[in-house]
Amino acid sequence: MVPTKSWSSTAPPGEFHPYMEADESVKEFSLRAVILGALFGILFGAVSVYVGLRAGLTVSASIPIAVLSISILRAFGRSTILENNIVQTTGSAGESAAAGVIFTMPALIFLGFSLNTEYWRIFLLALMGGWLGVLFMIPLRRQLIVKEHGNLTFPEGTACADVLVAGERGGSFASRVFWGLGIGGVYTFAMNTLGLWTGQPEYQPNWLPGASIRAAITSEYLGVGYIIGPRVAGILFAGGVFSWLVLMPAIRFFGSLAPNAALYPSTIPIPQMTPDQLWASYIRPMGAGAVAASGLITLIKTLPTIFSALSAGLKDVRAKQADMPAASRTERDISMRMVVVGSGVIMVMIWAFLTFKPIPGAQTGLFSNLLAAAFVIVFGFLFVTVASRISGLIGNSSNPISGMTIATLMATCAVFLFVHWTANSYAVLALTIGGLVCIASAIAGATSQDLKTGYLVGATPYWQQIGLMVGVLVSAFAIGGTLILMNVGLAQYKPIQIALDIQHLPSGVERQEDNYAYQGKTYVLVNSLGSHEIPDGKYLYDSATQRIEVQWVQGIGSDQAAAPQARLMATVISGILNQRLPWRLVFLGVFLVIAVELLGVRSLPFAVGSYLSIATTMAMFAGGLVRWLAEQGTEKKSDAENEVSPGSLYASGLIAAGGVFGLLAIVLNLMQDSELSKHIPHWLARVLLLPWPEKLFKGWGENHIPNLRVAPWLGVVLFVALAASLFVSARKKLNQS
Repeated sequence: MVPTKSWSSTAPPGEFHPYMEADESVKEFSLRAVILGALFGILFGAVSVYVGLRAGLTVSASIPIAVLSISILRAFGRSTILENNIVQTTGSAGESAAAGVIFTMPALIFLGFSLNTEYWRIFLLALMGGWLGVLFMIPLRRQLIVKEHGNLTFPEGTACADVLVAGERGGSFASRVFWGLGIGGVYTFAMNTLGLWTGQPEYQPNWLPGASIRAAITSEYLGVGYIIGPRVAGILFAGGVFSWLVLMPAIRFFGSLAPNAALYPSTIPIPQMTPDQLWASYIRPMGAGAVAASGLITLIKTLPTIFSALSAGLKDVRAKQADMPAASRTERDISMRMVVVGSGVIMVMIWAFLTFKPIPGAQTGLFSNLLAAAFVIVFGFLFVTVASRISGLIGNSSNPISGMTIATLMATCAVFLFVHWTANSYAVLALTIGGLVCIASAIAGATSQDLKTGYLVGATPYWQQIGLMVGVLVSAFAIGGTLILMNVGLAQYKPIQIALDIQHLPSGVERQEDNYAYQGKTYVLVNSLGSHEIPDGKYLYDSATQRIEVQWVQGIGSDQAAAPQARLMATVISGILNQRLPWRLVFLGVFLVIAVELLGVRSLPFAVGSYLSIATTMAMFAGGLVRWLAEQGTEKKSDAENEVSPGSLYASGLIAAGGVFGLLAIVLNLMQDSELSKHIPHWLARVLLLPWPEKLFKGWGENHIPNLRVAPWLGVVLFVALAASLFVSARKKLNQS
């Protein structure tokens, strides 16, 4: 092997050859590569859950994993390019599986069910959906990756191949990621754990009642904004500006005409509402309608691509046996027999899981469970094919996974409505179908990028596919735990006073538990969903006073972890099956998106921005602005070159730091709050209750600099300093690192 051999990832089909030829045999599926990839899968799976629930989107982890792999394996002796490829393939499965889970499964909360006791349910759904996505991608590999080389660019996969080859030739990008990880880690630890400054400076202008200007000044939002770029970050922020600085002040202005009347879905008169209450009651339903409409519009726009992807995929499956490839290393896949048998086994697992392990209060029949399993297989193959091809055309980050999931849910719920399956148990069944399809589609998009990387560098597809299976398995353990950890660790108990006749509950309110203990007192736990009298959420009712006295705010769904896609899935299911939605607000969001589309603007990021808190979109806009400034005076680069720019590598480190140290702060919070810690699984509680040194860190700022830590200007200054470090790193060439 000659380090300076001629090779180009973008060479035309007639001239292209992989970096490692088929007759070259080097170490590939080694134990150290699989272990390191599994560790990265766990780490980036957890980070993706954290960032995705907060920011409403995830970013690809393949390139930072590849960069870190090159550096770490090199420290343990000479590594091969194919070993590093196995590490990034195995590790990237965690990020894509996490995306599919967080877009759907938190909807259990919004449908009124518990998430905190469902660790193994999340684990099994992530495992079955992830493996299904990998299996369905296997028969499509030769058509999409090999035969379509030159037509389907797979930007993330191509960029990752360039990183791997540069590392093989002696290039080193890892220092840029480590700098971002180190500086972002110190920043996040000081802000979240030590509490040295406020994490969300805010200004509520008296001259514009109802408005709020705020920013969640985290390292992960800054990094995400840089990676998605100034255009997408700007459209996201525009949605936030429209909601928080136009719609909310308008609602407050016109609501002042009725000072004592509450307008559904709120139960508080508008003049008495804070900006957060205006957002939760009126903006979220509009945003849900906007996101649903934009997802469907995006799906409709890609219908020609969908049809061509389906026809090409089915044609390739039919021709698979007649056109068997030569038995060379670079053409070896998992056999079609294993694909068929594995898919059948997963279908049986889905049926058994729904039949013998239903959510309490959501038991369904044998036939409906079998129908659900069949729906998963049919919709799964349909959208895996679509996701893989679209990923090749426009990249995995632009894949309309949400739109595909919405289409699945709408079709499923329409069938359920036709046969009068409208109880809450069928809402959970529909969510399970949508969740599995969403996870499979998300994995398929990432799998196609990984297989493209493997094709370019000359990897063995069989070992990549095995690595993906391993990555899905190990990351599934971390995803469920992180999801529950965030839901519990970010939860709050807020005092509230609402009169309630527990014997005659209004429509949409149900009694869930009679002996709920909180602070030494026993309450009745009630859940409200779609009620005209009580806002959506869980409440603690005191039988002695005959009033609701405490609101139990779940961590997921709060302003700290909005989970917009999951709330959207719950909205679609509830809207079709139960028909309990503030439809006028939902349709306002739909028509807003239509207007944005007519202006020629991409409606999906605008809709997501209108739904999220402006604190999130403003911080991401700052990252996009840094990228715009850093790119001034430089020549325009290709998508692949942008993926491995010095700024994007530093930003990846900032994202990882924000996720890791943000989760650390949640853990420390749980350790000090007995009321919250009792809501997590016992095994996780035992881990968290180890003698960690929380007293050395937690609340340091509050105890030592109480006045300075609440000053908004301090957080703004330090966030600008962090953004400046990103700008400097982005302008500094990689060969100077």
